[in-house]
Amino acid sequence: MARGAEAEGVARVAVAMTFLFVPEWGVPAMGMGLQPGMRLRGAFLRAANARFWRKGMPAVNAARAANGLPPWRRTRDVIAAHDRVFALTSRSLEFPEFAAPPHVVLAGPRLAEPSWAGGWTAPPGDDPLVLVAMSSTPMRQLDALGRAADALGRLPVRGVLTTGPAVDPGDVAAPPNVTVLRAAPHNAVLAEASAVVTHAGHGTAIKALAAGVPLVCMPFGRDQRDVAARVAARGAGRIVGRDASPERIADAVRAVLADPAHTVAAGRIAAAIAAGMEQDRAVEELEALAAWGGRRLVAA
Repeated sequence: MARGAEAEGVARVAVAMTFLFVPEWGVPAMGMGLQPGMRLRGAFLRAANARFWRKGMPAVNAARAANGLPPWRRTRDVIAAHDRVFALTSRSLEFPEFAAPPHVVLAGPRLAEPSWAGGWTAPPGDDPLVLVAMSSTPMRQLDALGRAADALGRLPVRGVLTTGPAVDPGDVAAPPNVTVLRAAPHNAVLAEASAVVTHAGHGTAIKALAAGVPLVCMPFGRDQRDVAARVAARGAGRIVGRDASPERIADAVRAVLADPAHTVAAGRIAAAIAAGMEQDRAVEELEALAAWGGRRLVAA
């Protein structure tokens, strides 16, 4: 469909649900949670990423040829060929070095709850509330959920652990101070939370930070190491390994709760998201494209 639209000269929009890991724009390639200054490891990762994405280029160029379009030689041509590219994230969490072309828009996070979130009642008590939220898709997270629950059982906190559709709540052994639910409206939970333990998926991380809540990140894979690296770089949380022991997780939660600097940093991100009203940018950009009658606004 995208290639057909390009052949017809119709304006095209791409949407990314996380950061855009394009090294030419000043940020590391995706995968290892690198900081922008890590040059040697960054060069290796860029080469590995380029080899991976090049595997799909023959199929893409076959579709282009079928629509009378010239071949692409670089994987980043996929992004350059769109009139707008929306990354549904916040500039306030991205590395300062990020510098994308004008048609790339950090359009702000989507903070709506999924239809299956359900209701929620806060557990009684005055202890800090800590949310544990891992992936809503299968990532072999059951053991990590168990270790996180164990960790909260060692602390004077009220724990709320949501398993998501991929894990049966009955499979998570939890201490008395941790409530295990399949789902809860995270925006409501975050309004009372003091910290979040998470796999650092972009959706969970940005929703917590939009609420001003600091994180303990346990990245598994995908973009999660890179999201966690940005959280740590902004001072809005700490990182532990995917296989961290309950003791290590408990230490990280304790440190985040004890150090107000993490909450202050998360609050800065929350204020930037709120002040920028970033959630409206995607709609504004789409309306601008539609006003042009489908004619292209930028060169491919």
